[in-house]
Amino acid sequence: MIKMQSPRKNKLLKDLPVAEYECIFPHLELIQTSLGEVLFEPGEKLQYLYFPTNCFASLFYDAENGSSTEIASVGNDGAVGVAIFLSGTAIYRAVVQSPGYAYRMQKSLVMQQFNQHGSLFHKLLNYTQSLITYTAQTAVCNRFHTVDQRLCRFLLLSLDRLPSNELFLTQELIANILGVRREGITEAAGKLQQAGLIQYSRGHITVLDRSGLEARVCECYQVVKTESERLMAA
Repeated sequence: MIKMQSPRKNKLLKDLPVAEYECIFPHLELIQTSLGEVLFEPGEKLQYLYFPTNCFASLFYDAENGSSTEIASVGNDGAVGVAIFLSGTAIYRAVVQSPGYAYRMQKSLVMQQFNQHGSLFHKLLNYTQSLITYTAQTAVCNRFHTVDQRLCRFLLLSLDRLPSNELFLTQELIANILGVRREGITEAAGKLQQAGLIQYSRGHITVLDRSGLEARVCECYQVVKTESERLMAA
């Protein structure tokens, strides 16, 4: 049995006007996601828009040589599959990195909301702009900043999208997300643990000192966070 989760745990759905929320709610389907589950592949015609409540997914770009890198992640701050109201076709792969629950909305209802130009319409447009900022800043970060800084950025952005200070991710998975060697993640995580900022064992990361991570992270984290908060407030 799927554990009941309120749609309002997703920040895009949280502050919808009562009338609009009550119109949408009966059509939202609650699903349970599993670690490594692929929500959609590049080139796939999107049928659903996903609103995570306590899980998050990474958006991966797959190169022709078989390698892949994360371009953004989505948790309870947004929606997975915003291309559904743009081209309608996915250009990246969406993979669940922290399992939990999400609500999904069928494409027909998404387009109905867009045609009505209601509150959800404006929230999704603002979120899409923040997602563009995220992907652009990820490219900057990957080019100019150290593995240590990039790991701090990843941990902080993940915490912003989850309801707790715990992540269940292996070093190999994090290395794949950041597009670096596993040895680099092992070394960077070791430094953070030695400094008392995180506790790590067998795929379980607990953040002990968030302010300590914020002191070490590059400016990319704050750029993404500030723009996201500005657009959500709008």
